[in-house]
Amino acid sequence: MDLPTQARVVIIGGGVIGCSVAYHLAKMGWSDVVLLERKQLTSGTTWHAAGLIGQLRASSSMTKLARYSAELLRKLEEETGVSTGFRQVGSVSAALTDERLEELHRQAAMARAFGVPVEELSPAEVKERYQHINIEGVTGGVWLPTDGQADPTNIALALAKGARAHGARIQERVKVAGIARKDRRVTGVDWISDDGKSQGHIACDMIVNCAGMWGHEVGRMAGINVPLHACEHFYIVTEAIEGLSQMPVLRVPDECAYYKEDAGKMLLGAFEPHSKPWGMDGIPDSFEFDQLPEDFDHFEPILENACNRLPMLADAGIHTFFNGPESFTPDDAYHLGLAPEMDNVWVACGFNSIGIQSAGGAGHALSQWMEAGEKPFDLGSVDIARMQPFQGNKHYLFERSKETLGLLYADHFPYRQMATARGIRRTPFHHHLLEQGAVMGEAGGWERANWFANEGQKREYEYSWKRQNWFENSAAEHHAIRNGVGMYDMSSFGKLRVEGPDSEAFLNYVGGGDYAVPVGKIVYTQFLNSMGGIEADVTVTRLSETAYLVVTPGATRLADQTWMERHKGSFNVVITDVTAGEGVLAVMGPKARDLLQAVSPADFSNAANPFGTAQNIELGMGLARVHRVTYVGELGWEVYVSADMAGHAFEVLHAAGQDHGLKLCGMHMMDSCRIEKGFRHFGHDITSEDHVLEAGLGFAVKTAKPDFMGRDAVLRKKDEGLALRLVQFRLTDPEPLLYHHEPILRDGEIVGYISSGNYGHHLGGAIGMGYVPCKGESAEEVLGSSFEIDVAGTRVKAEVSLKPMYDPKSERTKV
Repeated sequence: MDLPTQARVVIIGGGVIGCSVAYHLAKMGWSDVVLLERKQLTSGTTWHAAGLIGQLRASSSMTKLARYSAELLRKLEEETGVSTGFRQVGSVSAALTDERLEELHRQAAMARAFGVPVEELSPAEVKERYQHINIEGVTGGVWLPTDGQADPTNIALALAKGARAHGARIQERVKVAGIARKDRRVTGVDWISDDGKSQGHIACDMIVNCAGMWGHEVGRMAGINVPLHACEHFYIVTEAIEGLSQMPVLRVPDECAYYKEDAGKMLLGAFEPHSKPWGMDGIPDSFEFDQLPEDFDHFEPILENACNRLPMLADAGIHTFFNGPESFTPDDAYHLGLAPEMDNVWVACGFNSIGIQSAGGAGHALSQWMEAGEKPFDLGSVDIARMQPFQGNKHYLFERSKETLGLLYADHFPYRQMATARGIRRTPFHHHLLEQGAVMGEAGGWERANWFANEGQKREYEYSWKRQNWFENSAAEHHAIRNGVGMYDMSSFGKLRVEGPDSEAFLNYVGGGDYAVPVGKIVYTQFLNSMGGIEADVTVTRLSETAYLVVTPGATRLADQTWMERHKGSFNVVITDVTAGEGVLAVMGPKARDLLQAVSPADFSNAANPFGTAQNIELGMGLARVHRVTYVGELGWEVYVSADMAGHAFEVLHAAGQDHGLKLCGMHMMDSCRIEKGFRHFGHDITSEDHVLEAGLGFAVKTAKPDFMGRDAVLRKKDEGLALRLVQFRLTDPEPLLYHHEPILRDGEIVGYISSGNYGHHLGGAIGMGYVPCKGESAEEVLGSSFEIDVAGTRVKAEVSLKPMYDPKSERTKV
């Protein structure tokens, strides 16, 4: 077999994703692109995909990629001569409950914000759009006219043909048997032909893991973590049904079902709530276009509901009962990007049953990222660096995958918590908090107290799009922080120790702030990319002449550490994750100083411990370090205590707190307080594509210091002027709730969407943040407009401000 011995990139896996990556790289002008497929193109999961093409995703970035995918399908046939089978038949989603209908109406509002055509439907209009449906129990629906369906195999083959036409080498029946590595780089791949008669080695500059359900295994060969697990996915295809012609795609998520007309037959597929993981002992080496054993008992409840919903199915014979594997990730978002463990290993796999509609956009985005070395726009929700190391654990993946397949069609309630694979990462205060009524949520694997139940109250979530059962609990916690004193656990936030003789110089290069500060000083700061976008939002505390503590959001600790490692260059520093070494209790509120003075002889006055400084203290009979900062906009300290003394610290603070009206609080309170204060939420309000000046964080960027990452982009933006401003909104009607992606209307026209939302219990209404276009306008002109927010189809008037609506001069934090 005549394979090259050298390549710029080797793509592992010839499903629709691998073919898309090869196509986009080759079309971009990359030479020496080699794709290796162990068996035949599409023979893993691509060939049996349903081929649904949706254009509305959960964020603007993902919607942008889905729309690109649909547009590419139109062009591919013309370019390659291979029919992709794309038909823009539209889609109908039907709700069977009022809660589901609100979800669909909120999605419709989001579609308007993203520029996706959409129409809300009454039950009768659902019937008009989809004549065969029984609308018994239907509460309404949504029509997306630009959705469609296509032929998955032909899409992949068209991409492969296009890639070859631009010079890529695509080789079937060649398996990657080994991956050679040196330090943090792959140097090449060992290959063997399917018949075992040929083998060889390809030296390469980088690899892309597009191995689908083999992605976890290939990841381990390459020294990286790719958390995914295969699950069984069921569908049936009927015999030909007389008179059945082209129909829209129909989704009835409350019955876990989707329907697709194809050549006069009906395909019925399911995303059932309790799925069947597959391949726990590895995937057979011979797997190629294989089906899994039928399990009619498992599928029967779906079919029974379907025969009621589409009566025509009751009389139709079953032509095919299909069961095939598809891979699912722990959070139902796919994996894309540069793996944090290696510097030249890229990933594009784990597509959670949306691989066909995502392939074009994912290949396009990844190729741009590989070419430029930076994300082309915000891809944080799918960036492989979001995954925690433990999430590659096979037992964890097996347990979590039982839930993730079904979550695709479950109600996507706000604050919904994962039910499976829980309790893995616990803070030192975990049992203390449970004893006091904590109701736990999960973030990055960490169990975190989200709210505290009252005595006799059920300690679990009751989900809704309206006020949930913990709303008043969180309101009480919120008021305690505003008027008295509250305490909450912040141990899950990432803690990175940056130490070495060059630590100050390194941080001054990688961060926008000024870190040439006295020991004990705390600097709020951002790490910027070359476009001035925000890669990380952190606080940096100088611990000594040569050591700093960088505190990050818990979910981005690995990504933030990786960003620093990749830009360390020749700086003599060591970066260490010390998150688990210390517990952190935030003591916040007007009475916070009184409580701390009751448990420590230290001086907490403004003279000794002003805002933005840290000091070491005695606490009870132990030791701690207190940081005077806040994310809730009140006087307060974050108390850092080593894990061995954390339990003691909690008991001392909690006992003393009884004389000061101390209330234990949760993460929901923290978010509602921070949004009243206008504090930004990384991943929502600020991302890698949001310019730090447009985010209103120019105060944290010190352009007077020598060169640092993003400096030129900040100076350019200062010269050009702002194109957007991040604005705070308060709904004047106290009843509606904001979450995210609700459209912002300025003088009646949609101009953006809410990036994050919560309820302002002190301000008396839902609060949101969102970017508003302002090119050539003054702040006064922006604020002088009339604003409304589209909440599930209803326009609600909103007050606006560029300064925090709560304590705009930050006087309360400095008393």
